[in-house]
Amino acid sequence: MLKRMIWVGIGVVVGVVVVRKLTKAAESVTPGGVAERIGDAGAGMRESLKSFWADVSEAKAAKEAELYEAIERGEDISPLLTEAEEDDDRAPGRLF
Repeated sequence: MLKRMIWVGIGVVVGVVVVRKLTKAAESVTPGGVAERIGDAGAGMRESLKSFWADVSEAKAAKEAELYEAIERGEDISPLLTEAEEDDDRAPGRLF
């Protein structure tokens, strides 16, 4: 009798876990669940773009400062303008 009660208890626990998992899976494919996932992905994308833009702005400011300093010293800035192209090992005009 005790064995049967233990197995019934285990069955109830397993049943509850399965039902909760299925309910969660079913909610994720409803329109509200899909909208929530898309919203979360959009928020992550927005943060990535903000971080990227901050990095680009920082690099731009550093390069501008370097160019202004060279102009103030009266140096030729053409090497500073072509420096990135010389370091690049890709063929000119190729993006990838």
